[in-house]
Amino acid sequence: MKKLSNIKLPLSFYNYTSYIGSLIAIVALFVFICLFVIFSFFAEGGAYLGLVIWIVVPSFIIFGLILIPVGMIMKNRKYKKQIVIEEKVRPTINLNEPRTRNAIVIFGIGSLFILFLSSVGSYEAFHYSESVEFCGTLCHEVMKPEYVAYHNSSHAKVACVECHVGSGATWYAKSKLSGLYQVYAVTTGIFSRPITTPISNLRPARETCEECHWPEKFYARQLVQNKHYLADKNNTEWDISLQMKTGPAYSTMGLEEGIHWHINPDTKVEYIAKDSSRMEIPWVKYTNLKTGEVKIFNNGELDLTEEEIEAKEKREMDCMDCHNRPSHEYHTPMDFINGAMTSGAIPKNLPEIKSLSMEILATDYSTTEEAFAAIDSEIKTFYADNYEEISTQSPELINQAIQAIQEEFAKNIFPEMNVKWSVYPNNIGHMEFNGCFRCHDDMHLSKQGESIPMDCNLCHSIIAQGSIDTIQIGSIYKSLDFVHPDDEYESWKEGLCSDCHRDLY
Repeated sequence: MKKLSNIKLPLSFYNYTSYIGSLIAIVALFVFICLFVIFSFFAEGGAYLGLVIWIVVPSFIIFGLILIPVGMIMKNRKYKKQIVIEEKVRPTINLNEPRTRNAIVIFGIGSLFILFLSSVGSYEAFHYSESVEFCGTLCHEVMKPEYVAYHNSSHAKVACVECHVGSGATWYAKSKLSGLYQVYAVTTGIFSRPITTPISNLRPARETCEECHWPEKFYARQLVQNKHYLADKNNTEWDISLQMKTGPAYSTMGLEEGIHWHINPDTKVEYIAKDSSRMEIPWVKYTNLKTGEVKIFNNGELDLTEEEIEAKEKREMDCMDCHNRPSHEYHTPMDFINGAMTSGAIPKNLPEIKSLSMEILATDYSTTEEAFAAIDSEIKTFYADNYEEISTQSPELINQAIQAIQEEFAKNIFPEMNVKWSVYPNNIGHMEFNGCFRCHDDMHLSKQGESIPMDCNLCHSIIAQGSIDTIQIGSIYKSLDFVHPDDEYESWKEGLCSDCHRDLY
């Protein structure tokens, strides 16, 4: 067998640039093989190792391979300058010459191997850059809130790109171009805290959401049961059961009534928002696509001139106008503490644990570590000062509550990114944000005197409410009148729910 040292290559190969290119390509190839083995067989390294394997190392291999012909071309040009060429001749390939033959064999086989490796690497790089791991963990600090919330959402098994990109080359290209600036922003530290919701450049819901959810499908009514705990000594339970009118009472009616009437294929609802946040809506247009009937509703307090109506963007209502936090919802302290108490994670028999939790979580902390320390010290101090018997005889209950509150805090509040429930409006419902009441406020009037009604029974019926001892029971056919706990004079009727609930914590 011919020794490798005896293999001769074209004289133009023997230059420092080609030597360096060969060395870079060989070393990078060796690194690729080693890392690939670690990644594939030992399942270690995570997002950063995947980035190195499929994007960084292949870049070095290609860079090294490019340097080889660059060095050869540079040497040929230098050689030609040193001699006088009387007649221009075209380069010839003589396979009888050992140097030429060796070059063709080595670079031909090498090119095929690199081409194969590049195709596999490109395929893997494409899929890796589309993975949830890549989206959520590569920029750990920046994307941590979204990544954690996503894993606690109903879409935790749906890949990020299914909603944020969707199918088709056009939106794929747009997302990658947008990603270039995001990489730059993260690298230079100029990204916003919290990350701004991409409302204006979001792909239409009918091209993403409706790949799985489709308006033509009948949505049956649902029973939703919520358990609350009052901020008193005994953490008094207060239950409320709602019949959510997601669809009509009878399936034969399709989507003629109920919450999902808004996406009825025979109905078109358009609106103009005051600004890009879409929290205030002064103008709404309803069109019945079957009959051609048109109604326009204006809010007198937010009235627009005819010129403004013509100039402003008219958005057709879709899923995202209500379900605007489908996978990245940050729950309020009231919600996640109620949930933890209902599941038993926080002991319900710890006196005043609900009110104490609300008081602690009303404070803004600069870091998660600071918040955890405050939760631990304030709860232990409170029970040591006010319930010494519990503090000394049942410290495990206190520790259980501390751990559960810390875990719920870590799922919903991220001080390092200034992220919590209040910075991202959630348009489902009307408790902390106006949501439904952006349009359904009795103030949007048509020229015929009709209004968009502020009637809670359009969306749900209360079929049970109250404490365990004083529970009121209704039926699916007759709704109960809402009773607010600890509100003897019914002051809740004087404003919107969000007027009070946004200031609770």
